Amino acid sequence: MNKRSLGRGTKALLMCGVAYSVSFVVVSDLLAALLYEGYDHLDQTISELSARGASTRPLLAAWGPIWSGLLIAFGIGVLRAAGSSRPLRVTGGLLIAHGVVSLQWFWFPMTARHDIASGSMRWNDAGHLALITWSGLFALAEIACGAAAFKSRFRVYSIVTVVIAVVFGALTSTQAANLVDGESTPLMGLHERVSVGAWLLWVAVLSVMLLRGRGDPAVQGPDPRVSRR
Repeated sequence: MNKRSLGRGTKALLMCGVAYSVSFVVVSDLLAALLYEGYDHLDQTISELSARGASTRPLLAAWGPIWSGLLIAFGIGVLRAAGSSRPLRVTGGLLIAHGVVSLQWFWFPMTARHDIASGSMRWNDAGHLALITWSGLFALAEIACGAAAFKSRFRVYSIVTVVIAVVFGALTSTQAANLVDGESTPLMGLHERVSVGAWLLWVAVLSVMLLRGRGDPAVQGPDPRVSRR
């Protein structure tokens, strides 16, 4: 495999991919869940940790812009490391757009489970569902374009990631009606975590691959004028 030389600035930006994935899991899924009394990882969704009225909402609201910034920075890093690879440049652009859109999570938190009125939907819940849809589409598009930029093992890994994300995302959605009706949602939280976690892991793996300069016949080296910045 060819080694590609990357400048310090580009490496710092690419490291934001790992920082994003790790910090999201540590802060949102571990720290916030510990601070949320009675929270159940298996049955409750990630969004409930930042729901209106949740005790952990201030913590996650403060981290929201940080996560958006890390995702945008990673996208810029991917663009700088892409060189003449069109699929990788598109991947970087999608990551940047994803980060910009994710800034809207603060304005559209879901309604807390105990406050949801059966059969009704508030404006914030409608916006929240729209953001979930957009985030899912961004994630799938990023993985698809990233896979197109590489051959062999990473492409296979990306395909497996898409399958896992879609299957467990679908399983998560099967419990949506129960959540709205105020009923129990067995394993909804687990299914969502597997789906989201598959994408988070993919982001971290892509970050590490580009940081290590792992070349591939499908990816040409970056423009030296960019990589040395």
